[in-house]
Amino acid sequence: SLSYQLRYSTSRPAAPLSLPSTVIMVTILPNRGTARVKSVLSGDTVVLLGRATANGQSAPEVTFTFERVTAPRMASKANNNVDDPGAFSSREWLRNLCVGKVVTFETRKQGTSAGERVYGLLYMPDPTDGAKQWNLSVESVRRGFCTPKVLGGDAADGENGDGSGSVEDYETALLAAYREAQVSSAGVHSPKPLVRRLINAGDEFQAVTLVEKAKRICTGGSATCVIEYVFDGSRYRCMVTDPELESSGLMYASFTLILAGVSCPRVGNPRLTPPTPSEKFGVEARDFVEVRLLQRELKITLHGTDKSGVCLVGTVHHPRGNIGAEILKNGLGRISDWTIRMMSPGDVPPLRIAENAAKRARLGVFESYAPPSVSGASEFMGTVIEVPSGDTIVILPNGESYDDESKLKKISLASIRAPRAGNEKKGSPDEPYAAECKDRLRALTIGKSVKVHVHYEKEIPMGLNNTEKRQFGTVSVGKRTDVGETLISEGLANTQRHRDDDEKSTRYDELVAAENIAKSTKKGVHSDKEYKPKVINDLTDPKKAKTYSGALQRTGQTKAIVDYVFSGSRFKLFVPSENCFIMFALANIRCPQPSPNPGAISRGQVKQSEPFGDASKRHARMSVQQRQVDIVCSGITQGGVMTGDLYVGQEAQRRNFSIELVASGLATVDQRKIDYGEAPKVLIDAQTAAQNNKLGIWSITHVIKDEPKQSSFGNCDDQILDIRVSEILSGNSFFFRLVDDENAKVIEEGMKLFTEQNGIKAAPCDTNKGKLVAALFNDGTSTSWYRAKIIEKADKGKLRVLFVDHGNVATVSPTTHLRPLDMTLGTDKIPAVAKGAALALIKVRPIEEDDGIDAAQMFQSLAWGQDLKARVHGEMDGQVLVTLYDSDIESQSINEKLTSEGLARLGKRDETYNTYSDSLSKLMKDLKAAQDNARSSRKGMWVYGEIPEEDED
Repeated sequence: SLSYQLRYSTSRPAAPLSLPSTVIMVTILPNRGTARVKSVLSGDTVVLLGRATANGQSAPEVTFTFERVTAPRMASKANNNVDDPGAFSSREWLRNLCVGKVVTFETRKQGTSAGERVYGLLYMPDPTDGAKQWNLSVESVRRGFCTPKVLGGDAADGENGDGSGSVEDYETALLAAYREAQVSSAGVHSPKPLVRRLINAGDEFQAVTLVEKAKRICTGGSATCVIEYVFDGSRYRCMVTDPELESSGLMYASFTLILAGVSCPRVGNPRLTPPTPSEKFGVEARDFVEVRLLQRELKITLHGTDKSGVCLVGTVHHPRGNIGAEILKNGLGRISDWTIRMMSPGDVPPLRIAENAAKRARLGVFESYAPPSVSGASEFMGTVIEVPSGDTIVILPNGESYDDESKLKKISLASIRAPRAGNEKKGSPDEPYAAECKDRLRALTIGKSVKVHVHYEKEIPMGLNNTEKRQFGTVSVGKRTDVGETLISEGLANTQRHRDDDEKSTRYDELVAAENIAKSTKKGVHSDKEYKPKVINDLTDPKKAKTYSGALQRTGQTKAIVDYVFSGSRFKLFVPSENCFIMFALANIRCPQPSPNPGAISRGQVKQSEPFGDASKRHARMSVQQRQVDIVCSGITQGGVMTGDLYVGQEAQRRNFSIELVASGLATVDQRKIDYGEAPKVLIDAQTAAQNNKLGIWSITHVIKDEPKQSSFGNCDDQILDIRVSEILSGNSFFFRLVDDENAKVIEEGMKLFTEQNGIKAAPCDTNKGKLVAALFNDGTSTSWYRAKIIEKADKGKLRVLFVDHGNVATVSPTTHLRPLDMTLGTDKIPAVAKGAALALIKVRPIEEDDGIDAAQMFQSLAWGQDLKARVHGEMDGQVLVTLYDSDIESQSINEKLTSEGLARLGKRDETYNTYSDSLSKLMKDLKAAQDNARSSRKGMWVYGEIPEEDED
């Protein structure tokens, strides 16, 4: 048999008609043997196919030409794509006779270098008498399809009557057959032998024209074609031979066919580069198809063209099966999604089944295939909490308590692409039908129990250098097995265009079928009509809200849809009847502030969270997020927020959401409304019941049971206070705390409890100037949280803070030393314990100067760690003006002592007060006397006599 080593050159043809012959490396072909005919190149030349010598190697081939005969030349670029007379008939007779069949060869002449043909004789059984053998050369000449190269002499039968004996006998048989053909005017000897002219798709005719005419003219919509060449397992060169298309001028049309539904690896050039594993399977796929399809005349159903409009996409119908399914079943290709969309839905399931079988068996291109792994359960049920977009939902799985946002699962519909929403900040508009698709998905799923079958996971980009692992699956709700299919069938979404090796929905074919129906009916995104987006009036702007508020209040009860939940009692609503968005807050109640979202933190717009603020917001999301509700507007705030009541649920189960929040301990009735008698009794009763049952915020043991006493420092002269200095800023500026201050005891107990509850881990908080936060401080024994006010930003992202209960200033990192402070510990509830103060009527040098340091050190020695008496004279520039005494107010004051040592002096006349009390007048006299004594004694700043005017400035 034909089994010798070959080396291929499978370069892609330079032009559609210039089909390359296989270049071979020949050893010695046996004088006689058997082989299978792979293809017929012309009336006198065939390609013989041997048997593969090893697994994974292609079968050897050789180009075999009849000895001493010649056939008319076939059409090619060299002869302008026109056959010599009778060339096509000659080739077709031989093709129909022997392609795919086993023949016996007898070599007469063969070359010893690559590219040389083998010359000899081919034999096959006589179709009319199987006991006899046909010499194909002689039979071809007898039918006028070839002519002998040697003419003359007498015709005589050879030894076997078929020229199978000596050379002379063979030549004699050829001459006899030739004369017989001339007498009968057969083949090329006929008056008008067939002359075929090839026309190429893209050059002489449009490929789409062939598709249209084949569907309209050919029986069953399929055209008869000969597969002339196989580029790879899914791309072939075909020629039309259907008589029904002769009248349309498309007979002998040549085109490239892409096999519908299948994509095989391309075949490289082993002479240039070593074959990759993919190219290895490409060669196997090509060989697989060649053995079964090459030069067979088959019916082909044409579905359409590729993007270039030159190559046609079609299905090849073979009497013995579906070649596409066989390719996939053997792992020699993958399903091609873009071509499978063109096929009839009924023809798709066999391809899916075949590919899945190859994946399970890990055959061919799927040898390293691993089924997609998903984190968590592949099937689960849950309740839809939110619909962020037209193809994504947020679900709370069954059995999970909604006590944290991490319990929610974000699921995207597998193989679905919904129109994308725009970005107002970037000025990009919504894609057509984006709002309609999202609203339809909301209506189908929000608040309902759904079943999810997860197919695969992907990493989704979420901003700069961030990704989110997203699960994709099929969502079923009620009687709808796939809500994605519903969106597609209504023309609100499309099927996702996957790459051939991407995972996809197991119902992908059903989705494609639904999309085709929507396209045929021109629904939604497939409509030819110009899309006009619905313009919604945005009343979240305060000016617009105040203008339209009267109309909303007069309307009474109104249907609305909750678009977004900011907190337990504050929402963004869409009012369909008024076609507007409004900001809405529940009247008469107050919900705790929830934690800020990450976007607000990054923008610095952070509000302090309160206990049960997140629980209140989660309850609102669970109950009213994106639901249809009833509202009754009763007023509007200065910020343009409509206020009123909100009712949720159906008529039989309709409930006031404000009462629900208060009764659950997730909101409180506004105390001002209670004081003024404006709060509804039903709300007060609900709050009383929640208090008695210690629900929600009433379950917290409050540190502040009674309102602490607040000390007042008005312009009340001669008020005497017992104080202790807590921080010294300079020689006459300090912070002090009242001795036995009740506020100090309360806040110390509160911050101790705050530290126990939160540990010492920082948390995101508002870092704007003037904001009150909790800051870490180590007093030498332990690290605890203390109340602090943001003063300013420092270098390297740090902040300077003032500890309001002690007076000291520190530079801290916001990421490690700050966290939000509970509202119950705010300065509006418990005033700052430390008060800023200044020694009345005197000035000292700055702390950066020597005299300033001396003044501060003297003040420290006189005041630090001691209980002092302070006579309060009033306030100026936020500081309490005092005269300090050691213990007896009749003794010399600390103000006077600093002045007498030359470390302080009286201010200029325009720096002192406009009016003086008796105590201030006496202090002025004492200070003046002390200053005169220091000046005359050259103490402190008076060491050089009078102070120059510029130095004083």
